[in-house]
Amino acid sequence: MSDRETIEAALFAAGSALDVATLSKLVGKQKKKVAPIIEQLISEYESRESGIEILDLGGRYVMQVKAEYAELVRPLAPKELSAPMLRTLSMIAYHQPLVQSELIDMRGNSAYDHIRELKERGLVEAAPHGRTKILSTTPLFADYFGLESNDPELVKKKIVELSRVQSGQSGLNKWLGRKFVGVTPMYESLMEMCGIRDYKVINAYEPTEEELEELEDVYKLVISRGYTEKVSKHYDGEIIEVGSTTFDDIIEAMRSLENVSDSEKVQSNIETVKDLKDRYFSKALVFSKKVQPATDMVARIVSDLRLGVSADGIIIAPDYGMSVEGVNVSEGADITVPTHRSLEGDLIERVCGKYDAILDGLKEFEN
Repeated sequence: MSDRETIEAALFAAGSALDVATLSKLVGKQKKKVAPIIEQLISEYESRESGIEILDLGGRYVMQVKAEYAELVRPLAPKELSAPMLRTLSMIAYHQPLVQSELIDMRGNSAYDHIRELKERGLVEAAPHGRTKILSTTPLFADYFGLESNDPELVKKKIVELSRVQSGQSGLNKWLGRKFVGVTPMYESLMEMCGIRDYKVINAYEPTEEELEELEDVYKLVISRGYTEKVSKHYDGEIIEVGSTTFDDIIEAMRSLENVSDSEKVQSNIETVKDLKDRYFSKALVFSKKVQPATDMVARIVSDLRLGVSADGIIIAPDYGMSVEGVNVSEGADITVPTHRSLEGDLIERVCGKYDAILDGLKEFEN
């Protein structure tokens, strides 16, 4: 067995960084004779077309999958850390030194088990701090993630760097152990329109215990307008509020997801929605009667259709009856517009259903 092959095998088997002293002891040679062998190996891996590389981490060396292949092969790698545990570890790394009680407030009581296992694995250390503890990462953490050192500022800088590589805040959240876009059931079709494949449909408004666990894997959550305060009580990732009243709402929703979408598919679908909007406007040109919108929601559709508005016009109201203010907005309506409670189909079909209800209702008054 040659020294070169022995060192190569050691780097492969270790799964973490090894220093020159360890490798020198392994082959029974002085450090100054081992260092050139390692440098030769590094050069060889750099010159060949390989998915593997050897990195110099400042006197320590690690063999790892190249960054461009990491996400591709991740599903095949041993699941050493669960997603929730990785999330806990990443929060410690990003915010260190972190008071344990603050981490529990952010992550819940399940984090106690995560901290215990992370300490056993040697990735985290806990120093006494009054009645609680101060958490920070260890040198083994740096080896595990291929960092040159465990300096907190370097760790944080690396996380920010990874977030930029992976498209802003969504990339940061992915590095923190989250993999999916979350979406409430009504907006599932939006994922198809945007070409997003890695998503989870979750009831984010009143989640079950199982759904709360699923939210751990979500780095961006799509919900209806007006629910951020409610949802943020149990979800700390990025929240995107979208609407489903008008065609412009659909366009805005697609654009809000552009950094995780298939840009060509989004642009194509935006053009489709614009064409639909123009088509409905053309249909509305034949009506001369003026209308009276009972709510802002109806007023937005009326504006899209460019219908005339008058205080004594045909009253158009949503079909939900009582408003949050306790007013029966549907009472006395000449035309009612179906809302999401009474509509089925995908997002576009739901919007079309509202526009159709108004145009079909106006036909009766024009005859």
